[in-house]
Amino acid sequence: MRKQYYLDSCIWLNLFQKEGDASKGTPYWKIALSFIENAKNNGFKIYVSTIVLKELNYIAGNDFQNIIDYFKQTGFIEIIKTKNEDYNLARKFENEDNSKISFYDYLHIAIARRLGCIFVTRDKDLLNFARNKININLPEKLIS
Repeated sequence: MRKQYYLDSCIWLNLFQKEGDASKGTPYWKIALSFIENAKNNGFKIYVSTIVLKELNYIAGNDFQNIIDYFKQTGFIEIIKTKNEDYNLARKFENEDNSKISFYDYLHIAIARRLGCIFVTRDKDLLNFARNKININLPEKLIS
Protein backbone atom coordinates (compact mmCIF):
# COMPACT_ATOMS: atom_id res chain seq x y z
CA MET A 1 0.00 0.00 0.00
CA ARG A 2 1.38 3.39 -0.94
CA LYS A 3 1.86 6.04 1.70
CA GLN A 4 -0.84 8.64 2.13
CA TYR A 5 -0.55 11.99 3.84
CA TYR A 6 -2.93 14.62 5.10
CA LEU A 7 -1.20 17.98 5.52
CA ASP A 8 -2.26 20.56 8.06
CA SER A 9 -2.96 24.06 6.79
CA CYS A 10 0.22 25.32 8.42
CA ILE A 11 2.36 23.16 6.09
CA TRP A 12 0.62 24.58 3.02
CA LEU A 13 1.01 28.09 4.40
CA ASN A 14 4.71 27.43 5.02
CA LEU A 15 5.01 26.59 1.33
CA PHE A 16 2.77 29.18 -0.30
CA GLN A 17 3.80 32.09 1.92
CA LYS A 18 7.50 31.16 1.86
CA GLU A 19 7.63 31.07 5.67
CA GLY A 20 10.81 30.59 7.63
CA ASP A 21 14.02 32.32 8.57
CA ALA A 22 17.13 31.03 6.79
CA SER A 23 19.32 32.39 9.61
CA LYS A 24 17.70 29.81 11.92
CA GLY A 25 18.24 26.83 9.60
CA THR A 26 16.32 25.52 6.63
CA PRO A 27 13.23 27.69 6.16
CA TYR A 28 9.92 25.92 6.73
CA TRP A 29 8.82 26.54 3.15
CA LYS A 30 11.85 24.65 1.80
CA ILE A 31 11.10 21.74 4.12
CA ALA A 32 7.47 21.73 2.96
CA LEU A 33 8.58 21.82 -0.68
CA SER A 34 11.04 18.95 -0.12
CA PHE A 35 8.35 16.92 1.61
CA ILE A 36 5.84 17.47 -1.22
CA GLU A 37 8.44 16.75 -3.93
CA ASN A 38 9.45 13.59 -2.05
CA ALA A 39 5.80 12.48 -1.94
CA LYS A 40 5.41 13.14 -5.67
CA ASN A 41 8.67 11.38 -6.62
CA ASN A 42 7.78 8.30 -4.54
CA GLY A 43 4.22 7.99 -5.80
CA PHE A 44 2.64 8.92 -2.48
CA LYS A 45 -0.81 10.48 -2.18
CA ILE A 46 -1.61 13.76 -0.43
CA TYR A 47 -5.13 14.67 0.63
CA VAL A 48 -6.48 18.19 1.10
CA SER A 49 -9.84 18.54 2.84
CA THR A 50 -12.47 21.20 2.45
CA ILE A 51 -11.53 22.28 6.00
CA VAL A 52 -7.95 22.95 4.87
CA LEU A 53 -9.32 24.84 1.88
CA LYS A 54 -11.45 27.04 4.15
CA GLU A 55 -8.46 27.86 6.31
CA LEU A 56 -6.25 28.60 3.31
CA ASN A 57 -8.93 30.75 1.70
CA TYR A 58 -9.31 32.78 4.88
CA ILE A 59 -5.57 33.43 5.17
CA ALA A 60 -4.46 33.54 1.52
CA GLY A 61 -7.26 35.78 0.29
CA ASN A 62 -6.59 36.83 -3.30
CA ASP A 63 -3.90 34.16 -3.76
CA PHE A 64 -6.36 31.35 -3.00
CA GLN A 65 -7.18 30.61 -6.66
CA ASN A 66 -3.47 30.01 -7.37
CA ILE A 67 -3.43 27.49 -4.52
CA ILE A 68 -6.48 25.67 -5.89
CA ASP A 69 -4.89 25.61 -9.35
CA TYR A 70 -1.71 24.12 -7.87
CA PHE A 71 -3.67 21.35 -6.15
CA LYS A 72 -5.58 20.50 -9.32
CA GLN A 73 -2.48 20.44 -11.54
CA THR A 74 -0.32 18.10 -9.46
CA GLY A 75 -2.03 14.77 -10.12
CA PHE A 76 -1.07 13.33 -6.72
CA ILE A 77 -3.01 15.72 -4.49
CA GLU A 78 -6.69 14.94 -4.03
CA ILE A 79 -9.27 17.33 -2.62
CA ILE A 80 -11.76 15.50 -0.39
CA LYS A 81 -14.97 16.46 1.35
CA THR A 82 -15.45 16.38 5.08
CA LYS A 83 -18.04 13.82 6.18
CA ASN A 84 -20.56 13.76 9.03
CA GLU A 85 -18.53 11.03 10.73
CA ASP A 86 -15.56 13.44 10.82
CA TYR A 87 -17.65 16.07 12.61
CA ASN A 88 -18.98 13.48 15.08
CA LEU A 89 -15.52 12.19 15.95
CA ALA A 90 -14.15 15.73 16.19
CA ARG A 91 -16.91 16.60 18.72
CA LYS A 92 -15.99 13.50 20.71
CA PHE A 93 -12.33 14.56 20.75
CA GLU A 94 -13.32 18.09 21.74
CA ASN A 95 -15.43 16.82 24.65
CA GLU A 96 -12.64 14.63 26.02
CA ASP A 97 -9.92 17.26 25.74
CA ASN A 98 -9.16 20.57 27.35
CA SER A 99 -6.12 21.57 25.33
CA LYS A 100 -5.51 24.67 23.27
CA ILE A 101 -6.46 23.29 19.87
CA SER A 102 -9.41 24.41 17.77
CA PHE A 103 -12.39 22.44 16.54
CA TYR A 104 -10.84 22.51 13.06
CA ASP A 105 -7.78 20.76 14.53
CA TYR A 106 -10.03 18.03 15.93
CA LEU A 107 -11.57 17.75 12.46
CA HIS A 108 -8.13 17.32 10.90
CA ILE A 109 -7.41 14.47 13.30
CA ALA A 110 -10.76 12.82 12.52
CA ILE A 111 -10.20 13.12 8.76
CA ALA A 112 -6.68 11.71 8.93
CA ARG A 113 -7.98 8.83 11.04
CA ARG A 114 -10.81 8.06 8.60
CA LEU A 115 -8.42 8.09 5.65
CA GLY A 116 -5.72 6.10 7.46
CA CYS A 117 -3.21 8.81 6.55
CA ILE A 118 -0.14 10.15 8.24
CA PHE A 119 -1.04 13.63 9.46
CA VAL A 120 1.71 16.19 8.86
CA THR A 121 1.78 19.34 11.00
CA ARG A 122 4.03 21.75 12.90
CA ASP A 123 1.44 22.59 15.55
CA LYS A 124 2.93 21.39 18.86
CA ASP A 125 -0.40 21.34 20.75
CA LEU A 126 -1.95 19.34 17.94
CA LEU A 127 1.00 16.93 17.87
CA ASN A 128 0.68 16.39 21.62
CA PHE A 129 -3.06 15.73 21.55
CA ALA A 130 -3.11 13.51 18.46
CA ARG A 131 -0.06 11.32 18.99
CA ASN A 132 -2.11 8.61 20.75
CA LYS A 133 -4.95 8.76 18.21
CA ILE A 134 -3.32 8.79 14.77
CA ASN A 135 0.03 8.59 13.00
CA ILE A 136 1.26 12.22 13.13
CA ASN A 137 4.63 13.83 12.54
CA LEU A 138 6.65 16.82 11.38
CA PRO A 139 7.41 16.99 7.64
CA GLU A 140 11.19 16.86 8.10
CA LYS A 141 10.85 13.56 9.97
CA LEU A 142 9.06 11.98 7.00
CA ILE A 143 11.35 12.94 4.12
CA SER A 144 13.20 9.88 2.83
